[in-house]
Amino acid sequence: MAKPKVVTMILAGGQGSRLYPLTQQRSKPAVPIAGKFRLIDIPISNCLHSGYSRIYICTQFSAESLHRHIFLTYRFSIFSRDFITILSAQQTVDNRDWYQGTADAVRQNLQFIQDHGDYVLILSGDHLYRMDYSKFVEYHIEKGAEISIGVIPVSEQVASQFGVMKVDEDSKITTFQEKPTKEKELNDLAVPEEAFATHNIEAKGRTHLASMGIYVFNREVLQELLNGTSYSDFGKEVIPFAISNKKVYGYFFDGYWEDIGTIRAFFDAQIDLTKPLPQFNFYDESMPIYTHPRYLPGAKVLHASTENAILGDGSIINPSVIKNSIIGARSSVGTNCHLDHVVMMGADYIETPEERTKNRKIGRPDVGIGDNTTISHAIIDKNARIGKNVTIANERNVDYEEGNGYVIRDGIVVIPKDAIIPDGLVI
Repeated sequence: MAKPKVVTMILAGGQGSRLYPLTQQRSKPAVPIAGKFRLIDIPISNCLHSGYSRIYICTQFSAESLHRHIFLTYRFSIFSRDFITILSAQQTVDNRDWYQGTADAVRQNLQFIQDHGDYVLILSGDHLYRMDYSKFVEYHIEKGAEISIGVIPVSEQVASQFGVMKVDEDSKITTFQEKPTKEKELNDLAVPEEAFATHNIEAKGRTHLASMGIYVFNREVLQELLNGTSYSDFGKEVIPFAISNKKVYGYFFDGYWEDIGTIRAFFDAQIDLTKPLPQFNFYDESMPIYTHPRYLPGAKVLHASTENAILGDGSIINPSVIKNSIIGARSSVGTNCHLDHVVMMGADYIETPEERTKNRKIGRPDVGIGDNTTISHAIIDKNARIGKNVTIANERNVDYEEGNGYVIRDGIVVIPKDAIIPDGLVI
């Protein structure tokens, strides 16, 4: 059997407003994770491990840093037909609008997929998971499906956050509803345990099937659905319409998958990585996550105490205590600091002695964390300057607040990119 021809489209244009202020200067797929990666590295790496290396990436909102990362990281041999091409929203003779949604982003770029694949794999650029897409495509072909949707079992308590569906005994999708909230709707969408058992999945109290935002389309079907309608979103419009007209199947997935859509979800997913056995394994050498090689020296730890911590390349940790934290690349932590449950994204550069001398003259803290500073349950974005004797701990237990140089969301203190926190400040 000939290997199926697959072209991938990664939708990476979302603003990610619920991740503000991390998305103040970048799109959601460009947000750094795990001290050295970016969210976009996840679907791209999954594609490459699945043998799919003809990839289009649709971008729109604050895309400069995302474009730069992709350009510097992913380059294929000039002697192959593989490619990673950015399709940024643009005005054309036929269309003067920005992308109006996930389906519209694909519609505006249908011309590019015409000659590259019989099947179109559509992915989100901002989820954390590991999947072999080739098995997904094989399943799609075996079922004779025209559309297949990646689905994951979830509990009723969280089902209202997703597109939810029901399937028949052959896993064909019979009902799909985007973010149902009413009790009757949720009850009607509940799936019996036998549906999970068919796919060798234990229910474990989970009662619903949620869409992962991952699709496989027969190319002709995708073109027909998008050219024949004005639908702008897959979950809200295209999929509900297609269920009554096309053969739509669910591909069951029971591994770790996280839609990092809020500050709390982002923070919890990052801190989980510091545990001895995290739910997502960045240490799997059989399917590594690729990212931009920085050629930095290893982390330097000077008489510091660390417990359940990830220390990024090029970081310098002076005598301090660090627990349950991620310290990103090129981070600098001063003397006698106490960090607990902190996600520090690092810096884009390491300051020179001359630059540090200049900081003293103008009364500005160095990039990093100054001496005698205590930080707990916080996210420190790139290039932030935190002075000496600072306390960032949200001891007032505020859920939402915006102050000078900081934002509190879901009880987590976020220090935005390039922010300056002066000496002695208490947040």
